[in-house]
Amino acid sequence: MLAAACSGVAHAAQLPLQRAKLLLPPCDSWQSGQVYTAGQYVLHSNQAWRAKWWTRNEAPGGNAVWEARPAGECTPGNGGGEGGSVPTRAQVRADEQAKTASAVFQSVRASVRTLDNASVEAVRPGRSDNPANVRRVERILAATDWEVLFPQRHASYSYANFLQAIAKFPAVCGDQAGGRDADAICRKTLATQFAHFAQETGAHDPSSAIPQWRQGLYYLREAGCSEDGAACTYNAECAPGTWQGQTWPCGKQADGSWKKYFGRGAKQLSYNYNYGPFSDAMYGTVRTLLDNPERVADSWLNLASAVFFFVYPQPPKPSMLHIVDGSWQANAADRAAGISAGYGATIHIINGGIECGHGYDKPQALNRIAYYREMAAYLGVPIAAGEVLNCAGMQPFPAAGAGALQIYWEQDWSWGSNWPDGRSYACKLVGYQTPYSALKAGDYEKCVEKYFDIVLQ
Repeated sequence: MLAAACSGVAHAAQLPLQRAKLLLPPCDSWQSGQVYTAGQYVLHSNQAWRAKWWTRNEAPGGNAVWEARPAGECTPGNGGGEGGSVPTRAQVRADEQAKTASAVFQSVRASVRTLDNASVEAVRPGRSDNPANVRRVERILAATDWEVLFPQRHASYSYANFLQAIAKFPAVCGDQAGGRDADAICRKTLATQFAHFAQETGAHDPSSAIPQWRQGLYYLREAGCSEDGAACTYNAECAPGTWQGQTWPCGKQADGSWKKYFGRGAKQLSYNYNYGPFSDAMYGTVRTLLDNPERVADSWLNLASAVFFFVYPQPPKPSMLHIVDGSWQANAADRAAGISAGYGATIHIINGGIECGHGYDKPQALNRIAYYREMAAYLGVPIAAGEVLNCAGMQPFPAAGAGALQIYWEQDWSWGSNWPDGRSYACKLVGYQTPYSALKAGDYEKCVEKYFDIVLQ
């Protein structure tokens, strides 16, 4: 992502609420006991009235609190609009649009867009109507190459499943703007992903006649884990009292116990707070995979879960996609932390807490580097002399780094004059995970409704 990514999004978050200027303020019937503040309109005795200051239990007429106004200044029963008590849905949507208008934010949103599942499930090897990014992958990686690279894979990791996983995310191996070589970026994308597959789900059998870089996709489920076993529950965050349990409510077994969210698929997706967002991206609801986590092992989702991880940023970490395609470039804060674009940064994203920043190369990182060199050679990916392949000298991604994107909504606690009660009726962009994603349509409205206890009209 561009070096100005963080500041660009933050600036967008400060834009004022965009109100619909042509809407008249509401003037509902005056109610005894209700608080009215300066500027609010009411109807009383067939007359429109506007409050001069705070008032309660003072009926319009016969006092100095209310001034009579022409009926055309307000709209009976509107309930919103300029000067109204709460914003309308249209105004909230305009506010969201203003806060997400930056080129950086739009680039991130475009990188995580998805294809509908009906079109994904229609994808087949060699089909002429396959999406453009799938056809590019087929030109670069034939079914026979899949067999060569993953001869020990679990049968569920099929070439057809991989093509469907790619189809779900059109930005992966998609066309490139600005004269960038889409085929070269696609080859590097595949080499990067496959090297990580070999480490994450490889057999790691040194006695095999097949070299370890070609032993990837061996494990479909986390070793020792099964849907009906007693081990590997991975559901401590299911407690309804936690915000994770409320945002991604866990499914239950027939006996009333929680479903188990142990590692499944090529990325070994784990925990309800990862199954829920992945389900939302795949199906538009968190419920599907929280209720049926086994689908991450038993369908094309076993590979789509890894592609999902590849395209989604994890602030302050950028997405691996944007490192590979060159969209992300280290800024001064990143460079001070020893981080630069290259394969080493993708190791840092996937497992930096364990494998990076120790001053020497950990065994896992050495594996990944060796696997990447082999995959790159097979797929015709040149490795530049200056590319940093390891992460031994990389400190954690900094809060001021180029990947520190604000992609979640949080309550805006500020006060202002937009609305008579002084509250903002707005949410703001933040860089830490909340229940509301700025990359998901409708979440901004949910955020406003939740934190200000209103129903948008």
